[in-house]
Amino acid sequence: MTAPYRVCFVCTGNICRSPMAESVFRARVAEDGLDGLVEVDSAGTGGWHEGDGADPRTVAVLRAAGYPTAHTARQFRASWFARLDLVIALDSGHLRELRRLAPTPQDAAKVRLLRSYAVQAAADLDVPDPYYGGFEGFEECLEMIETASDGLLAEVRTALTARTLLPARAPEPDDRHPAQVPHHPQEATHHPQEKENA
Repeated sequence: MTAPYRVCFVCTGNICRSPMAESVFRARVAEDGLDGLVEVDSAGTGGWHEGDGADPRTVAVLRAAGYPTAHTARQFRASWFARLDLVIALDSGHLRELRRLAPTPQDAAKVRLLRSYAVQAAADLDVPDPYYGGFEGFEECLEMIETASDGLLAEVRTALTARTLLPARAPEPDDRHPAQVPHHPQEATHHPQEKENA
């Protein structure tokens, strides 16, 4: 059995942009029938809001658009890199901070900017922090996140397809019996990792 493909969205305090991205992308995953194959969560680079819910304006924007809003903020930990496939930064500051935090170059390569997945990428790939502005800023963030989420979903689907198509390990030859193709070949190159809530 192949481990789930794990995606974590990261902003500053995990109360505005990243929970918004988590809700939107989880809905996209469900709509595409990838429930159980993709795990989605979010975190912040700092721990100022750990244990808090999402900003009320984030909740209001998500509810108005029909997205789930349950959320508890937490801080991203370097140890999470080992079990994550993609770490999605909401702006270039988060990108730099996460790559510095990455234990290995391979882990640093997992960090990408969300808006880099937009079909028509803008010159500025940051999703701006709406915290100090008005309600309109949260609505603009949601629009940017929705636009980029379609491209991200396509990338994740491609990665899942590559995993599924990896060949199963051939059985060892047995002189007593002719080699047979198993009816239920097992994935040989991936093993489920112990689940840990990030």
